[in-house]
Amino acid sequence: MENRKHETLLATQWQMLLEAKNLRALKKLLSEANEVDVAGFMEELDAEKTVLVFRMLPKELASDVFANLETEDQQTVISAITDREVSELVEDLYVDDAVDMLEEMPANVVTRVLKSARPDTRKVINQFLNYPENSVGSIMTAEVIDLKKNMTVQQAISKVRAASEESESIYTCYVTDSRRVLEGVVTLRELLGAEDDRRVEELMSTDIITALTTEDQEEAVQRIMKYDFISLPVVDQEGRLVGVVTVDDVMDVMEEEATEDIEKMAAIVPTDKSYFQTGVVETWLHRIPWLLLLMVSATFTGTILGIFEDALAANAVLTLFIPMLMDTGGNSGSQASVTVIRAMSLGDVEFRDIFRVVWKELRVALLCAMTLGVVVYAKVIFLDRKGPLVALVVALTVIVTIILAKLVGCLLPMLAKRLGFDPAVMASPFITTVVDALSLLVYFAVATQLLGL
Repeated sequence: MENRKHETLLATQWQMLLEAKNLRALKKLLSEANEVDVAGFMEELDAEKTVLVFRMLPKELASDVFANLETEDQQTVISAITDREVSELVEDLYVDDAVDMLEEMPANVVTRVLKSARPDTRKVINQFLNYPENSVGSIMTAEVIDLKKNMTVQQAISKVRAASEESESIYTCYVTDSRRVLEGVVTLRELLGAEDDRRVEELMSTDIITALTTEDQEEAVQRIMKYDFISLPVVDQEGRLVGVVTVDDVMDVMEEEATEDIEKMAAIVPTDKSYFQTGVVETWLHRIPWLLLLMVSATFTGTILGIFEDALAANAVLTLFIPMLMDTGGNSGSQASVTVIRAMSLGDVEFRDIFRVVWKELRVALLCAMTLGVVVYAKVIFLDRKGPLVALVVALTVIVTIILAKLVGCLLPMLAKRLGFDPAVMASPFITTVVDALSLLVYFAVATQLLGL
């Protein structure tokens, strides 16, 4: 809360200076500010003022601020500056930030940016753009410090010092041969704690955890989290070091994947745009496919009710408990599915664990079912004032429904992943629809046997 208040006060102060045209004082304050705060301030300005503020930023700060701007504001800045300024900006950006920017830009802007860049920079950017979407190669940072094993500690530290301005991460250094094949890893702490004349080869570890450029980005994130790394080296098919995935890349991927899963679990087609950047029609297009699909699938419940219409007419009391049974089943299935989907996303559960998962969820389901069955029986008898036979029908239905819902909730996501689908699509809305139909079938089957419908 205090940080938020501080950011608001800063933005208000900067806004007052900008409106008063006290640009000298504003420039001084901005040059001392955090790049994220400056970017947030600029995003609240109109296009003309956004460009004005960007132009007054010191060169060493401008690229960092630019990397934190929303795509629309980045495009505004690029459209307003000269080709020479575009070239300088691209050269100052880390390659992964430049690639992230270009992936969201219109084709004409991308063409202009690449044309303004130096040939070697353009080659690297094009290489990154050619990596598959959501692959490790598409998120890695190319600026990485590589040492040679015959270097002394003094030489290694000198190289780290010289490259510190251009490298996004200097705390872990990688040792490569003349072909850039990765041979070892050594931390800056180990270098600083060693004698100047010791060789890097004596300090480096050859037990290296890496990621391939073509691997899915989630796998790299899981690896970094598992080993508590601050960076992960990325190699090509021949084992050559081509980049590194850093903690800030991990945070971006985690946010992106979490947002995507939440949208899929809510039956929405995922989008990379923020809420206000997505237009009304585009939002409608993202939501309507799943709504149509779920509406069609929900007709099964209507069909089941239609089949037992006469039975319901003769025993109208049964209708009172249908919403409760469907909600209980849907909630039980959602609990199991969300738990399993999360475990799968963290790498805790694989398809080979399917029988262990089913066995655990079955035991949990039995405990939940028996507890709710007893509570429901008492509720129907004492609160709803219905007969013991009706209470038994409802209680048995709750028990069977919960067991089925838990099993469906844990199995569908695992089967979906096995078939190559995103497990998140099997979350709440879809599972709820399936369980609703099952709960009605169980309800009428039990009622038929006990009440003689």
